[in-house]
Amino acid sequence: MRWAAALARACLARCVGVAAVLALVLALAGCSGAAAPTSGDWVLTWSDEFDGAAGARPDSSRWRYDIGTDWGNAQLEYDTDRTENVSLDGSGHLAITAIEESYLGRDYTSGRINTRDFFAQRAGRFEARIRLPAGRGIWPAFWLLGANFQDVGWPACGEIDIMEFRGQEPNTTHGSLHGPGYSGGNALTSRYNLPGGATFDQGFHVFAVEWNDDQITWLVDDTRFLSIRTVDLPSSGQWVFRHPFFIILNVAVGGNFVGAPDATTTFPQTMLVDWVRVYRRGA
Repeated sequence: MRWAAALARACLARCVGVAAVLALVLALAGCSGAAAPTSGDWVLTWSDEFDGAAGARPDSSRWRYDIGTDWGNAQLEYDTDRTENVSLDGSGHLAITAIEESYLGRDYTSGRINTRDFFAQRAGRFEARIRLPAGRGIWPAFWLLGANFQDVGWPACGEIDIMEFRGQEPNTTHGSLHGPGYSGGNALTSRYNLPGGATFDQGFHVFAVEWNDDQITWLVDDTRFLSIRTVDLPSSGQWVFRHPFFIILNVAVGGNFVGAPDATTTFPQTMLVDWVRVYRRGA
């Protein structure tokens, strides 16, 4: 969308036997989503597991809030820094919740957080395990924005939409790329449909991109559904993905991509994020 377990280190005493170490490794691998990605030699560089008490704010050393409304997409919500809209749920998840309420001239509130000024990375694997909300006019997203956006503007900074979701299409997610010559309604994009009629609000799924200086690949649950290379750009396009990008998580209400909620849309609507992890290629 336009704008535009944390790195763990276990110290094992020398007296611990090989069998005990192996048991620990297997136990960690059995934790929900604990295993590193299997498609390559990845080294974890940043993560948030969203551990903490119910109602707590996300880690202020990792995340900042975007506060306000209409980020260029005719969205209907006012994004706040209130815990009603953005907080931990006490079970290892971040909850971003859209609420139908009158607030500062808007009929809805929600939340939008990002890692700007705290973390950005050039290339690697960016992934999050998320359970999505569903309903007409609900627009959750997990995306990256070029860290130079304040200097060069959008779309010159580049934007990588790892996951965008139209709540009225609960079986389908979208991946898109925005840059000079291919932005907004002309973005390079594709969709992924869950097999067997399943929907993204029924459980958690891992949304990821694997990115190098000349190609970006989108995955859902490690199934690749889109790859874009420098040679795939339109003739007028510029490849602007060789600098650091930061992370954004949000739930919009309404907007050009999804339209307004209607009588079938129920509130509140919550996106649950189990974790966000970033890797780079090992040596």
